[in-house]
Amino acid sequence: MSLDYTIQPARLSDLFSVHALERACFGRDAWGLVDLTFALLAPTVRLKAVSGGRLVGFVVGDPRPTEGFAWISTIGVHPHFQRRGIGAALLAAAEAQLTTPVVKLTVRRSNTPALTLYEKFGYAPVSLWEHYYANGEAGIVMEKQRSL
Repeated sequence: MSLDYTIQPARLSDLFSVHALERACFGRDAWGLVDLTFALLAPTVRLKAVSGGRLVGFVVGDPRPTEGFAWISTIGVHPHFQRRGIGAALLAAAEAQLTTPVVKLTVRRSNTPALTLYEKFGYAPVSLWEHYYANGEAGIVMEKQRSL
């Protein structure tokens, strides 16, 4: 099913919509208002996907040029809008704005659709963080090497 959406910069005025999206996507692991406020004000890459005036996806990329890498800190697409290419579009747009040769992210070990997406984008597992998520599930740290 095709869906019209645009990728736009996210701003502090999106705070409550992003918070609602985080809760819909991640439940107990959702970022709180303080974390999201910081992410929306800090010198990060922050993008949103909008469809029909509604925020349907969000990504934050945390550039760490002095460390030689960047983190995709959070990426989520509202459950009603998943499997339509929005996550891939957000990831590609965030990567395009990050200028480090390495990009990292963490994903639930059980999140097969996300793992498949990240592997398609060239990410590979590099470590496992046991008990990373609120329910005790491990997080897989994935890394992408890029030539810039």
